[in-house]
Amino acid sequence: MKLKFYRIRTEAKLPIRAHSVDAGMDLFYCPNPDENNDCFWKPEGKYKIPPGESCLVPTGIKVIVPENYMLEIKNKSGIAHKQKLIVGACVVDPGYTGEVFVNLHNIGGSMKTINPGQKVAQAVLIPVVTCGIEETQEDPSLMNTDRSAGGFGSTGL
Repeated sequence: MKLKFYRIRTEAKLPIRAHSVDAGMDLFYCPNPDENNDCFWKPEGKYKIPPGESCLVPTGIKVIVPENYMLEIKNKSGIAHKQKLIVGACVVDPGYTGEVFVNLHNIGGSMKTINPGQKVAQAVLIPVVTCGIEETQEDPSLMNTDRSAGGFGSTGL
């Protein structure tokens, strides 16, 4: 299977895999000169994300996601660890036809700058099993299981 990508802007980089067996495809920041938000700095095209803030970083690409799949945008380990930039909720559904954006959060203590063409995240194509939704009158917590309602931290640190 091959994913089809469309460049919105000529300087946009198509996703690439650093290694042929990598699950994720690297995504790159591509400035939109028409953009007008607090993170975009004209004319150099840099993105600046203040500490504790988040911005939707444009990639300059669109993608055709096949039916029964989703494209999930995930952290790049080096970017998350070294630059303290982590990805927020980012799922590209098959019906979405707009530009792919990366929801980046600056969890560090200083301003972070993203330069045009810089890697910002990775995308992983994931199969999706769709299901129907049905309401039940049976409370799941009344089911006898080993775990029961044990949640966060219930199995130890």
